[in-house]
Amino acid sequence: MPIINVLVWIAWMGAAFWLMAAFITLRALAKHKPLIAATPNNDLMKGSAPLVSILVPARNEEGRVLRECIRSILEQDYGCFEVIAVNDRSTDATGPILHAIAKSNERLQVIDGAETPTGWLGKPYAMQQALDAARGRWVLATDADMIFDRAALRVAVAYALERKVDALTFIPLFEAHSFWERVMTPAWSWVMLVYMLVYRVDDPRSESAVGLGGFFLMRRDALERVGGYNGLRNEVMEDMRLADRLKSTGAALAFEYAPRLVRTRMFRNFSEMWECSTKNWFSGVKFSVARALSAVLSMYVGAVAPPLIALLFAIALFAGASARLWMLFFPLFSIWLLQVFILATLSRRCRVPVIYSLTTPLGLAVLYAMLFDSAARISSGKGVVWKGRKVYERAGGVQPPVAGEQPSKVSFADD
Repeated sequence: MPIINVLVWIAWMGAAFWLMAAFITLRALAKHKPLIAATPNNDLMKGSAPLVSILVPARNEEGRVLRECIRSILEQDYGCFEVIAVNDRSTDATGPILHAIAKSNERLQVIDGAETPTGWLGKPYAMQQALDAARGRWVLATDADMIFDRAALRVAVAYALERKVDALTFIPLFEAHSFWERVMTPAWSWVMLVYMLVYRVDDPRSESAVGLGGFFLMRRDALERVGGYNGLRNEVMEDMRLADRLKSTGAALAFEYAPRLVRTRMFRNFSEMWECSTKNWFSGVKFSVARALSAVLSMYVGAVAPPLIALLFAIALFAGASARLWMLFFPLFSIWLLQVFILATLSRRCRVPVIYSLTTPLGLAVLYAMLFDSAARISSGKGVVWKGRKVYERAGGVQPPVAGEQPSKVSFADD
């Protein structure tokens, strides 16, 4: 069989894969429609409602949306809650901002975080300090860049009580304003959406779990059964690992896409995006070099290369190359069209202009370059930096971490 026929067959197989990916995406979107706030539950708007402790770790948040975040939380229409914010050894005005707000609202308690003990990372320790001070039957872990609708907490508690779940994650609207945010956000959202469907994270029979630290509501007793944040002391993705631990104890988990109730802008520029991704991505594949390399290779071969080759073929055909190239151009071009269709659906969901779906190969290329860099930095012991603290740095670190485990030595020294 001529080599070109083999290549054409492979190309059409790739197109068939992306057609299946489009079907899976549409199925996932149909299953995870935006959560609509229910009719107000008057009982949950009274002081007799179950006490909820909202934990907010904050480090160097002065230049972001700290004031808006805390005020949106304090304005919840839920009847009985407290807010515990931890100033995690910030080097800017985060602490004074929190204390100033606390003076005018007794619901807010501010803790000036202690020095991180040996063996701990900054955020898990901040969360544990907040948990130690919490009094609620329910605990809501959140981040200092989340903006809440007034009904967010009430809707979450009503959902958890009605459906008898032990932990509930709200997936927020990820706001995207800059070019790179608009290129990357739909691509990242697509990967997460397909993961949640394929691995059935909402199925109690599946071991897979999802917990996002931006809005993670938990029963206090379920959280204490897994040791609180003590068992997550050196976890960078403590939210995902906490979800794993909760599910392993038989806790009922649920997640909902709630763009009308919570929103966040995680990154303001490309540098922040890369820094955060290199911190998280390798942990997301359980510190497996094989998984990371497999994911990077398959995505570049199956997603990034076909549209680029199709573009080269189009230029060659326009320049008068052999018409036989059309046989390869059509399936490769079809792959790009299917990618655009998939990301267009996600762009609408993420409120990103649909025209950015044309950049799908670029978004996926950068996304998996981040995974490669994350794997390289962490497995080599070089470490990564997040909010002025270096993590995963190991002295002379040449041995990669064992898949499924954290590196044995973790540095969290401030830069």
